[in-house]
Amino acid sequence: MRNDSSVATLLFILVMGLGVALAFAVDSELKTGVSQMTLMVFFVIATLIAWSTKVASQWNRAIVLRLGRFQAMRGPGIFFIIPIIDSIPYWIDIRVITTAFKAEKTLSKDTVPVDVDAVLFWKVIDPKKAALDVAEYYSAINWAAQTALRDVIGKTMLADMLEGREKISSLLQTIIDERTEPWGINVISVEVKDVLIPQGLEAAMSMQAQAERERQARVILGDSERQIADKFNQAAKMYEDNPTAFHLRAMNMLYEGLKTNSTIVVVPSTAVETMGLGGINGTVGMVKAIQKEKGKKDEAYRTRFRNDASED
Repeated sequence: MRNDSSVATLLFILVMGLGVALAFAVDSELKTGVSQMTLMVFFVIATLIAWSTKVASQWNRAIVLRLGRFQAMRGPGIFFIIPIIDSIPYWIDIRVITTAFKAEKTLSKDTVPVDVDAVLFWKVIDPKKAALDVAEYYSAINWAAQTALRDVIGKTMLADMLEGREKISSLLQTIIDERTEPWGINVISVEVKDVLIPQGLEAAMSMQAQAERERQARVILGDSERQIADKFNQAAKMYEDNPTAFHLRAMNMLYEGLKTNSTIVVVPSTAVETMGLGGINGTVGMVKAIQKEKGKKDEAYRTRFRNDASED
């Protein structure tokens, strides 16, 4: 907001105060024609000064026309114009301005209707061109941004649009900047906020992505099965030439199963004889020894628990 009204009021009061002081100096009762004429002259002067006084903020530039032709660009700060002869049709804001724009139901290159929201950051670098070379530059830059967005969408595949927002933003900035440069406007950046697609297509793409993940999971599972089979094949070749290692491995597996789960394990007699455990009686003896050892460990644990509880 400009504060030229307050400055003009202050100058009007100062000039009128000076006029009243002079009028009183001529005639203290203000009855003579000279004193009254002095008041009238100073009133006209104060009115003209107040009318011609303008103040531009730090971010504003005033376009001054004299009898309809460009005279000067004024501001920031206080300046004066000639009343009636000079006029100020535009106050140009030179700060960075944000403009939101969108393209609704626009077909992409693969004929998919999309809604795209974007934000434009721009700045007036030549106030004279912005005021004189284009009418309502706010609306002009908004329409230029929308048409550029529609052109880019029509030349872009949906997949590229969803994955390459930075590329689209850079392309939009280049196109819009070329269109607005003759107007004295510089496009700083363009940011694509959101790309909306039809709900049915969104569900189909979600199903496609899910199917792709399932396919990858099955491929990974199959590859794991192959690696496991290779490891088993390598282990079988190692045990083939070393039966003692194979027997020790079988006994260790049997021992770990009985020790961990305390379940009944049915072992074929041929397997027992192959592992060299001394027949069924030897196997039963080994099982009883394992169970006895586990019982001792359980009893020791319970005793320790009771001792800790009594101490508490």
